[in-house]
Amino acid sequence: MDWTPGGLSGDIEDRRGSSGGGGGFSGGGLGIVGFLFLLIISLVTGRNYIGSYLSGHTGAPSQTSQSMAPSGPGAVSPQEDRAAQLVSWTLDDVQKTWTTLLPEQTGKNYQRSKLVLFRDYTRSGCGVAQSQTGPFYCPADEKVYIDLSFWNELRRLGGTNADFAQAYVVAHELGHHVQDLLGIEAQVQNLSAQNPSQRNRLSVDLELQADCLAGVWAHSTAQRNIIHDADIEAGMQAAAAVGDDHLQRMQRGTVSPESFTHGSSAQRVGWFKRGLQEGTIAACNTFKAAGAVPTSGSSSQY
Repeated sequence: MDWTPGGLSGDIEDRRGSSGGGGGFSGGGLGIVGFLFLLIISLVTGRNYIGSYLSGHTGAPSQTSQSMAPSGPGAVSPQEDRAAQLVSWTLDDVQKTWTTLLPEQTGKNYQRSKLVLFRDYTRSGCGVAQSQTGPFYCPADEKVYIDLSFWNELRRLGGTNADFAQAYVVAHELGHHVQDLLGIEAQVQNLSAQNPSQRNRLSVDLELQADCLAGVWAHSTAQRNIIHDADIEAGMQAAAAVGDDHLQRMQRGTVSPESFTHGSSAQRVGWFKRGLQEGTIAACNTFKAAGAVPTSGSSSQY
């Protein structure tokens, strides 16, 4: 992937100097395997399952998180500095792309999101953000949260920490921000509340759409000759590594499709490729494909 390292974006909140301590696998009676599973499912859903587990509720920071006050970044290694700059570059490029595409394709203006870099833990509008949670988007404060140590975990899960694999994850989380701006996130939550039996299927649709929206951004980078075949392969490898079937096999050796909340590896790769090939939000209607289109609001067509 062709990108130019530089300083951090004005949309980056660097809390790496204020995060710390309290990490590790300490999820009460959850156990390491269960804790790892929450880590994985939080990657794509944009929901802080581990923070919710530790704080005992959702939608509000715990008392522990409220006591943390952000400060300047601490010392960083050259490798971490490069990783932060890659996240920053991707953040700016994805948001610049959506600033153009969103009004062109939907008539809605794009509102920029913030991205929080942290170590170990920090507060978020959705509860405690922990490194074990993986990157996630919080609709309550419209921010993406990333601990850069996650890239090593992604590789351990069978993905790759190549530049475009990291960029794909950032683009996926910003895909959730696009869904939030279009009202899709709120519609899915309402439909899930009305029909809890469809909650998992709706969650899968939401996550696959975010994959497709990441592909829409990738389409733009391909047009600008920023990414190449090897980059696309790395992105698909990362998507496959966090498929529900792959994660369930890793955790327990069996697969239960009825419990999927993110989609299989094949589905995740397929929807990313669709966005990459088509380059439009209209191509990302995972809800229509699954027969569960949101029915209220101007964004229902997507």
